[in-house]
Amino acid sequence: MHTKTIAQLAQGLHTGNFSSVELTQAYLQRIQQYQSLNSFISITDVQALAAAEQADLAIAQGKAGPLTGVPIAHKDIFCTQGIKTSCGSKMLDNFIAPYNATVVEKFTAAGLVSLGKLNMDEFAMGSSNETSFYGNVQNPWAENTVPGGSSGGSAAAVAARLIPGATGTDTGGSIRQPAALCGITGLKPTYGRVSRYGMIAYASSLDQGGPMTQTAEDAALMLQVMAGFDPKDSTSVEHEVPDYNADLNNSLQGLKIGLPKEFFDAALNSDMATTIEAAINEYKKMGASVVEVSMPNLKLAIPAYYVIAPAECSANLSRMDGVRFGHRCSNPADLNDLYIRSRAEGFGTEVKRRILVGTYALSEGYYDAYYIKAQKIRRLISDDFNKALQEVDVIMGPVTPTPAFGIGEKTNDPIEMYLADIYTIAINLAGLPAMSIPAGFINKKPVGLQIIGNYFAEAKLLNVAHQYQQVTDWHQQTPHGFE
Repeated sequence: MHTKTIAQLAQGLHTGNFSSVELTQAYLQRIQQYQSLNSFISITDVQALAAAEQADLAIAQGKAGPLTGVPIAHKDIFCTQGIKTSCGSKMLDNFIAPYNATVVEKFTAAGLVSLGKLNMDEFAMGSSNETSFYGNVQNPWAENTVPGGSSGGSAAAVAARLIPGATGTDTGGSIRQPAALCGITGLKPTYGRVSRYGMIAYASSLDQGGPMTQTAEDAALMLQVMAGFDPKDSTSVEHEVPDYNADLNNSLQGLKIGLPKEFFDAALNSDMATTIEAAINEYKKMGASVVEVSMPNLKLAIPAYYVIAPAECSANLSRMDGVRFGHRCSNPADLNDLYIRSRAEGFGTEVKRRILVGTYALSEGYYDAYYIKAQKIRRLISDDFNKALQEVDVIMGPVTPTPAFGIGEKTNDPIEMYLADIYTIAINLAGLPAMSIPAGFINKKPVGLQIIGNYFAEAKLLNVAHQYQQVTDWHQQTPHGFE
């Protein structure tokens, strides 16, 4: 059963080929069998089996929704009532969420079964899932390589078929980059499309939740549940949610694809460029045309991002001070000692680095020089995308400059690590939707093709991705040993 997609599992549940309890038990057994991947922080087997029993009852009574009884798991950044929500950090190792995030609430209401909470870079800060307090996650395609980050646990678990789908979040590429490195489908929706309520904030103007699955069809099914306006979230956009499955089979005849010349530069591995070009040739066979576009301000994306995101994380993480919730140092001498030692003990190295950078950028005398300038650059990048998307239907290119790199290979060079997101960060700064789909292999390591669309054009991206997956089988490949 573990090789089936969400769409196939939903059909099997409704036709009675198997029960949700049987399905849940099968996936829980696989999770236990492959714990060496370290993709889960918490496994909620008791709650999952109880939810599966309720799902089977709903199906038997004819009260089930389209995805009732299908197992998934949540990135440990989404609050789950009564269950530890750690955000991959020692700071929240003892935090039991008193409420559900809106995304979790939506999946629960739709009858899906949560199997647990997935490992991640601490507070979503990282590109390799090596900053987690609970240890690094291994990429199932090559267990000495990283799965990407920060949603590395989600990507590794879906790739290894421990779960058919997972939630992830994307601040600068944290859905698309691990999806690419693990050979799965990952979608970052338009900013504001999915509620951020109950999703622990890293950078509030950039964070966005989305689905991570085997196929584009499955991503459409999950997004159908996740998307929608939420009055609890001030950044949520009141915009009609379409039927994301309705246009999946539309022809791509006449599709205009834009290729940014800035994506195909010296930073891109030559084998990666060849693989991406081969994927785009498949689109040409389906009737698409390709034009070169230019976005000259893309080169400024990384410096702008690493001012804006740390500035916002500095503000967001100030609430974690050892007083209200989270880690608290023992025997503080006074209030100042409580603050200093609680935060020093609770936060990891990368989180501390970004807090310091962000606090510096927001300080008097530097706010105008750094933060305001970065926001102006952000507008220029957004304008570049808007101009390009007036000429083409979608923009395509690589997700990462190289395939998965080795565990420990970049941990001592933060700048080199930041460059792993060189092709994804700009999309978050612009607030656009984008996705990664499997497009081949280099030395048996997966490669992802990035597809970028206009605001709220998720249905178009899913259509473009689904049609590619009808003529290729990269998304059907399973890592050796996890068949």
